[in-house]
Amino acid sequence: MEYLHTMVRVSNLEQSLDFFCNKFGLVEVRRTENEKGRFTLVFLAAPGDLEKAKDTKAPLLELTYNWDEHEYAGGRNFGHLAYRVDDIYEICQRLMDAGVTINRPPRDGYMAFVKTPDNISIELLQRGEPKPAQEPWASMPNTGSW
Repeated sequence: MEYLHTMVRVSNLEQSLDFFCNKFGLVEVRRTENEKGRFTLVFLAAPGDLEKAKDTKAPLLELTYNWDEHEYAGGRNFGHLAYRVDDIYEICQRLMDAGVTINRPPRDGYMAFVKTPDNISIELLQRGEPKPAQEPWASMPNTGSW
């Protein structure tokens, strides 16, 4: 058995690509436009998985954009996506500078949560040991849910 990808439906493809690629840092590796089915599939890889993604051996995130459907009822039963990061403070600062709300700040130097434009939770986990607590993260309150 081999894990291939996670699919999430998005209501606005350009807005989602801006979030996942420009702000979050994933890389588009493949795109399929299906005129008859009226949908677009965009496959994204984490930068550390790009080499494996060339041979489709990396876990990918599949964004599914249905051209005629733009509202989805989400459920907390989906859970979240999770990514290991080299510097949790750096990525949270980059996301915050790009206008992304840090729903659960990395107060512990190890874990944070943000949400996509379609309210899908993403967990960020520090690679290796937690970083020492530092401001502004150590005293930053939670915002919303995650």
